[in-house]
Amino acid sequence: MKKKKFKFPDFDKMSYKKEAEWWDKHDFTEFWDELKDVDLEVELHKPRDETLVLRLQKSLKEKLEVVARSKGLNISALARMWFAEKLKEVK
Repeated sequence: MKKKKFKFPDFDKMSYKKEAEWWDKHDFTEFWDELKDVDLEVELHKPRDETLVLRLQKSLKEKLEVVARSKGLNISALARMWFAEKLKEVK
């Protein structure tokens, strides 16, 4: 008896919710033979326009790190956000 070959559902015709429900019930490794190899290129370098070196007192930097961690950010991301917010207030 031949093993029935699986075909993925047409995800283009499904809502994201229906597709998520389908994946909740299936593991892609079940269908390894049905998958096709693809070439994938990932760019890991984020483009930066400019760099600013900013010296802070140790206590200020430590406070900034604590706040950043509490928000799930790194210290640089939080500092950029705060600078941008403050500059919007300046006219």
